[in-house]
Amino acid sequence: MNVILAAGGTGGHMIPAHALADELKRRGHGVMLVTDQRGAGIPAIFDDVETHVLPAGRLQGGPLGMIRTIWNVYKGTRAASELYESYPPDVVVGFGGYPALPSLLAAQRRGIPTLLHEQNAVLGRVNRALAGKAKAVATAYRKVQRLKDQGKAVLVGNPVRAEIQRLGEIPFPAFDESSPLHILVTGGSQGARVLGEVVPAAMGRLPEELKHRLNIVQQCRPEDIDDVRQAYVDLDIPAETMTYIEDMPGRIGDAHLVIARAGASTIAELTVAGRPAILVPLPSATDNHQTYNAMDMAEGGGARMIRQENFTAETLAAQVAEICSDPQALANAAQRSLAIGKPHAASELADLVERVAAGDNPMPTDPVRAQRPAPRTGGMGVPA
Repeated sequence: MNVILAAGGTGGHMIPAHALADELKRRGHGVMLVTDQRGAGIPAIFDDVETHVLPAGRLQGGPLGMIRTIWNVYKGTRAASELYESYPPDVVVGFGGYPALPSLLAAQRRGIPTLLHEQNAVLGRVNRALAGKAKAVATAYRKVQRLKDQGKAVLVGNPVRAEIQRLGEIPFPAFDESSPLHILVTGGSQGARVLGEVVPAAMGRLPEELKHRLNIVQQCRPEDIDDVRQAYVDLDIPAETMTYIEDMPGRIGDAHLVIARAGASTIAELTVAGRPAILVPLPSATDNHQTYNAMDMAEGGGARMIRQENFTAETLAAQVAEICSDPQALANAAQRSLAIGKPHAASELADLVERVAAGDNPMPTDPVRAQRPAPRTGGMGVPA
């Protein structure tokens, strides 16, 4: 079976596509990635998969911008159609975002089965446009907004890398009143300026009994990294700063707490690994999908959500102090995070890909793998 994965733009689309690619290759299937320049530029993701970079339209404002978008989509669709002549796929799997649009359009026009994967709690624009002709829409949440035909939804979760999946089988890092407190700060593949501005100041406001135990790993935007690094030096807080975290599984595995945006891949990795989090949704995210993502994890007791307008050094310091001053509460939150995770997402999505390629009913006929039961909760680390 030959499978083409259409993904690009950011790590939020590329990471689940890579996890699926690994599972499909493990099963002996041929896999090819079609992406854009940004997707191809993300390091250490698809190094072991044949990759083709095609023109892709990106929504631009104004009449000239719209003309450029349409022209790029047209060029990308023609290029994808020519690619399918030399590498006829049995199915094309799209992961949302404008870079996936030309490949999926070309497939649907040629009668090649298409399958969409939606990482977020709100169906994205490209997936909304193409869902009508897709054989199925694989979802990460039980309820996905803006999907007109809910009968096409197949709940699988967000695929994560095998290295992340293995973290869920390892005990939560030992933590008591005297041990080091490891905090990971990540703004997704593109970083986040507000985290660089607020987090160091918040760490400086923590009570001394917590502050002197801190060990920070923080991802920063390139233009912010020097200021963030200096802020930690001035506060005498051990911190490792970087613009891109290549060993994300290792960093998550070491962390007792993660402060992050609420991208779908971030939440998928945290919940499969069983790491508690403080989530700061990106307010400009399309259809406010990061807020809905964060609310799902917070309602399950694995996270706390702070809206960006309330995200100050004072607010964050108070939340970190409350969570981390009680080791048992932190361990409870880790258990609740783990209960939310869907560790078999890559395998279940690969099963769905095989059913669609074979022309079978996309709906699973076997009993769904038992999900980890989520405990009832009255808040992060607090029993209901």
